[in-house]
Amino acid sequence: MSSLSKLKKSILADGVIDEAEVKQLREVLYADGKIDKEEAEFLFELNDAVSGKDNHSTWETLFIEAITSFLLEDETSPGEIDDEEAKWLLAKIQGDGRLDKTERALLNNLKKKVKVFPKILNL
Repeated sequence: MSSLSKLKKSILADGVIDEAEVKQLREVLYADGKIDKEEAEFLFELNDAVSGKDNHSTWETLFIEAITSFLLEDETSPGEIDDEEAKWLLAKIQGDGRLDKTERALLNNLKKKVKVFPKILNL
C-alpha cells in the first residue's frame, strides 16, 4: 500500500478532516515543493469522501491551493489551464456526480487567476 493510501485510510477513519490532518497533508504533499498528478487525484478522492461533512476550514484552503498549484505551476502551460488540464479537472469535479462548495470555491479561485477560463469549466 502506498504512503498516500495509508494516509487516506488514516484521515478518513472518522469521516472528517481536522486541523491536525490538514497540517499532516500539507507536510506530505509539499515535501518536494510541488503537487503532482497523483497527489492532485488523491486530494479529489479525499474531497469526494468528506464532501458536505464538518471538515476544518483549513481543508478547503489546502485543497484550493494545491489543485491551483498543480494546474497553474506546471511546465507545460504555466499560468493557464490548457485543454488537457480542463478535461482532467472537469472529470475530477464530476467524478462523484456533484459540484460541492469546495470544488465551486476552487473554480472561482482559478477564474480569478487565469486570463482565459475554459468554457467547459463554467459549471
